[in-house]
Amino acid sequence: MDAGSRQKGLTLIEVLVALLVFSVGALGVALLQLNALKHTDSALSSTQVSFIAQDLLERIRANPGANYTLTSLSQAPASGNPDVPRDQDLFDFAEQLRAAVGEDVQASVNASGDRVTVTLEWNDSRAQGENAQWQTLTLSSLVKAGSGVQP
Repeated sequence: MDAGSRQKGLTLIEVLVALLVFSVGALGVALLQLNALKHTDSALSSTQVSFIAQDLLERIRANPGANYTLTSLSQAPASGNPDVPRDQDLFDFAEQLRAAVGEDVQASVNASGDRVTVTLEWNDSRAQGENAQWQTLTLSSLVKAGSGVQP
């Protein structure tokens, strides 16, 4: 047997093929991680918005005599006033929403009898890209005790 025909080691083609397979796998893992981060950010925004809406409903329950109706977030007070709980509550609500999901958030608060409905809309472009759809959250709750219906 000829001593020159026995191979010891890898050829350049084998190394390049292995490098190509590894690169494709690493790229797939990186894209998977990127998508996971985007969706985690979207879930975080949804959770924060939900907590902020729940907080407002609790504040309305604590101050049932005040009128919290808003047709748009732009109607919320521009500054807080600790002496007027309603104004402070709506100011905090607006500031927390803008800090959580951005300036283009839209909100409305509708009171009908003992029931209050909070509707929030925000742009989820970070998770969904340029063609993002607006996310909507609507919470409705009884805010006055003694109405005879359980919340």
